[in-house]
Amino acid sequence: MSPKLDFVDSPLKRAERFTYLGWELSGQTVTGHWSSDDLAFNESVTFETGGDLESSAAQAVIELWYLIAGLSYYKTRAARLIDLGEVPVGEAGLKFFRAALIDGLGEYSYRNQLPLHDVEITGGSPVSQAVASVDPMKVVTPFGGGIDSVVTVTHLSPKVSQTLFIMSPESGRFEPLEATAAVTGLPVLRVTRSLDSKLFDKNSGFINGHVPVTAMVTLLACASAIANGFGGVAMSNEHSSSVPNMVWNGQPINHQWSKSAEAEVLLANAIAERIGNDFVVASYLRNRSEIWVAQEMAKETAYLPVFRSCNRAFAQEESRRASNWCGECDKCLFINLVLAPFIPRSELSSIFKTEPIANPSLLNQLATLVGLGSEHKPFECVGDPDESAAALLKVAADPAWSDESHLREIATRLSGANTFDSLLELQGESHVPAHWL
Repeated sequence: MSPKLDFVDSPLKRAERFTYLGWELSGQTVTGHWSSDDLAFNESVTFETGGDLESSAAQAVIELWYLIAGLSYYKTRAARLIDLGEVPVGEAGLKFFRAALIDGLGEYSYRNQLPLHDVEITGGSPVSQAVASVDPMKVVTPFGGGIDSVVTVTHLSPKVSQTLFIMSPESGRFEPLEATAAVTGLPVLRVTRSLDSKLFDKNSGFINGHVPVTAMVTLLACASAIANGFGGVAMSNEHSSSVPNMVWNGQPINHQWSKSAEAEVLLANAIAERIGNDFVVASYLRNRSEIWVAQEMAKETAYLPVFRSCNRAFAQEESRRASNWCGECDKCLFINLVLAPFIPRSELSSIFKTEPIANPSLLNQLATLVGLGSEHKPFECVGDPDESAAALLKVAADPAWSDESHLREIATRLSGANTFDSLLELQGESHVPAHWL
């Protein structure tokens, strides 16, 4: 399916062949099987809230999930050849898969100094289109309990019937996510994902790194939606998720690639190739900045005491999950920064139980967020430097923060940032259908 290229030499031990061995459905559980040379991997996903997973349309999307989910295991040894076996894949699906391999594993490639443009893809079988019987006025919203998904949930048109989609690990549900979901009062479609335990073996010698997990979650949400007759999936990926963290060897490296506009279109096209155009996948926030999202989040007072955007609350192992905002990571710092122009300081402090942007030990991290640091934008789900800079300029001019001299000092070094008000306007294009608005 792709020309054979000369492989880039790497000090890392790579496998020769990664093979898609197939998947099966047993009751409400889908199990995928892969191998990297002679090492086998298995992953199971249980659709707790059921639906007609036997339908040809639902299975067509599960096949697409199976393709992308394999990258979680491919990365362990970065095989030089990927054999898709008998998995049905069309032109759009292959284009999406290759982009997920190259760009979805872009951060992984950079951190390991391991370009993947040389990987040969072979195998696969023809894809045929299934018919999906769906209701366009019923929408599924994947929900992560953070600022973006809360704003999508509260802004979708009341004309559509909305249901949340939540994916949990085998180790148990995430408490802050569940608490925030409860505030919505909406019904929930649930899946539980069981990763192969080999991934957690610290003595495995595997190559580690970030994978396009949002694409995997989106595809599971689509499969669950179709199995239950829903006509679309409303993602919560805003405009700046398309902005790369850096450029390496001429390749844009984007931690949030699977949240980007490019990935959204590729995924939607791959689904349409399999089930037609009646089913819609689009991000409600695609043409909005994180500044606008923060403005809208600040109005949702019922959610402010319970929502959480700190990734340390969402560790796979339950014992490693933080019980509150950590107040130290780039995500905490960024969310604190963009909410500060819209929420009084005392109230913001009570939400976070700390003040990340007032913490002098985080000065270098803050400078990096606004584009002044020596490093690239953090490999985290944070806004682009212009958004952070606009927020910092706004906060530095607020009398409530006048005692924080480091904010004023950073503000004096900023120039050319987008104006705060311009970031409250529409940003670029959106594929959201009119009846969602």
